[in-house]
Amino acid sequence: MRLEVEGVCFTYASSRILDNITFGVSSGEFLGVMGPNGAGKTTLLRCISNVLKPHHGTILIDKDDVKSLSRKEIAKNMGVVPQTSAIDFAFTVFDIVLMGRTPHITGMSESLKDYEITKKAMELTNTSYLSKRTFDELSGGEKQRVIIARALAQQPKILLLDEPTTHLDISCQFEILNLVKSLSTEIVVISVFHDLNLAAHYCDSLMLLKDNKIVSIGAPENVLTPANIKKVYDVDVLIKRNPFTNTPYIIPYLFPRRNKKGMTVHVICGGGSGEQLMNTLAKSHLNVTAGVLNVLDSDFETAKTLDINVIGEIPFSEITQRSYETNLDLIKKSDVVVLTDFPVGFGNLKNIEAAEKALDMGIPVIVIQTTEKRDFTNGKLKDCFARLRDKKAIFVKNVEEAFVTIGNFKGKREFNKEQREVIK
Repeated sequence: MRLEVEGVCFTYASSRILDNITFGVSSGEFLGVMGPNGAGKTTLLRCISNVLKPHHGTILIDKDDVKSLSRKEIAKNMGVVPQTSAIDFAFTVFDIVLMGRTPHITGMSESLKDYEITKKAMELTNTSYLSKRTFDELSGGEKQRVIIARALAQQPKILLLDEPTTHLDISCQFEILNLVKSLSTEIVVISVFHDLNLAAHYCDSLMLLKDNKIVSIGAPENVLTPANIKKVYDVDVLIKRNPFTNTPYIIPYLFPRRNKKGMTVHVICGGGSGEQLMNTLAKSHLNVTAGVLNVLDSDFETAKTLDINVIGEIPFSEITQRSYETNLDLIKKSDVVVLTDFPVGFGNLKNIEAAEKALDMGIPVIVIQTTEKRDFTNGKLKDCFARLRDKKAIFVKNVEEAFVTIGNFKGKREFNKEQREVIK
């Protein structure tokens, strides 16, 4: 089964709700649709199910235009779970789920097969115990599971879900999404999500909508980036990896937003020595850059997590001339350089040399020296530090002292007194 959405546009009155939406989904794929309120997520599902008629574009089910299909033919192929379901009569749960068999019934009444499929759908959704109760007696979560069971009773080849876990507690959320995930190995599943982490965990691919257009579509790790989430939701986030599933895990960025016109601090670090400093700087409105770090260094991971522009280098290799020059480029754009306390060998000696170059360019350098640096350069590091002192680098004892010292530099940027309070 293949669902194709080609150039779909939809307008309510004078408001464009969907603008040139194009994508395709095949059996075995679970697509999550996300975006802020009013982005067109629900409208997209209604167009796919032919409840709404697109003003432009086509929607194809295995090359058949949904506009050419009858309601019964669509219902045989497509199950829909809306955000809310209004059922005015006191139907029993079993009767409601059995309604899912309506498009398959050819005679005057249901067959034994219809009853068996209904029971199976209720077993899958853990609603069998509700069989004789009326729908209006159920909780919001129970009602949602019953509606999902009704959709499954249709035996759809395409399953559309509009925020299926909205009314469910966390246990039921996992129960339902585990079920939907297992179904998606054989059918097309498209679901609207507001929880980005649930979507990243369960979906094979994701679509981000904003202003009625697709901002990004593809694998979760390619769609859920800090830049995309900022663009769509205007929220700063950190992207980590779930240690159990290796899927993206989104953490709201609670630090104040950085002022692009404010002071820029370039951090030269390694071996975990820069973590506290980069976190401290990130809590202010300062702009931060970092490098050069090998990509397995915990400082590199911290920089990436904090969305800091960092220069990465291949592990266990010497800093290349290209990385060194890129480091100098970032230093030129900074107002102050901070050199942390980390072991130095021939492989990363160029980082110390870069700090010296900063002083030659007239850029202040703060050196954090909490202990005697471990020198694996046969004395070359000692000579570098002597030159740093001669060129008036400022030596401090800890991160807090370095942060206060940064505040004393007026230079290009005025350092706000409120920023100094961050470390207190």
